[in-house]
Amino acid sequence: MIASLLLSFTDYRIVNAPRFIGLENYIRLFNGTDEYFYNSLWVTFKYVILRVPLGLVFSFMMAFLLNMEFIRGKSVFRTIFYLPAIVPAVASSMIWLWLFSPDMGLFNSILEALYLPKLDWLYSEATVVPSIVLMSLWAMGSTIIIFLAGLQGVPRSLSEAATVDGAGPLRKFRHITIPMMTPIIFFNLIMGSIGAFQVFTEALIMTQGGPNNASLFYNYFIYRQAFQFGEMGQASAIAWILFMIILLVTVIFFRTSRSWVFYESEV
Repeated sequence: MIASLLLSFTDYRIVNAPRFIGLENYIRLFNGTDEYFYNSLWVTFKYVILRVPLGLVFSFMMAFLLNMEFIRGKSVFRTIFYLPAIVPAVASSMIWLWLFSPDMGLFNSILEALYLPKLDWLYSEATVVPSIVLMSLWAMGSTIIIFLAGLQGVPRSLSEAATVDGAGPLRKFRHITIPMMTPIIFFNLIMGSIGAFQVFTEALIMTQGGPNNASLFYNYFIYRQAFQFGEMGQASAIAWILFMIILLVTVIFFRTSRSWVFYESEV
């Protein structure tokens, strides 16, 4: 990290020795000299804004269903939901490339069977980021397991007392389950946001930043500057900007958590 910080103040192209240029790399990025910098920021923020809330809601609801007592074969379902999380990213990307294929893909075959218009999925600027968000929900097994562990830690006595007082399932979910789960939600929010800002493999394997740079995620932008164009100094500056963005977002989450995260001793 220290080396990358020092390199961010240099003009370093691998074949030449680093040459100190001060803040020039940062100035070039922020004044718009590199047209792809702000585009990659926008694409990444759009992905984060879609993926993090959807991922939390999807994972929480799946964990809630898996925690219900009347569900049979829960261990089998838990395994099924967790398996995608351990599938190598490259292998899963190849599977989803077929699923998203406009001509022979499973998704468009289903849409066609339902007499709905086909989508271009990864091959359209409008749908490429939502398509990758949809793919990311498939691999939320780790988050589901964490939520499931948290749900199993909610004291039954609270739910039983609420039932005695006449509370229905929705009121118990809103006033007991959600407040007791806020520390777990907060943890998954932090980890999910950090992971979403670092999305990379999908762009590398599936889209190469296309179409028309609509999936040029920030991490892929770093990779391209460093290993395709050899701009190691500028890539280091871009990476440190990402570090500061993630740090700022994390600090904001921690500051705002005081108003909505409730710990057991406070409930």
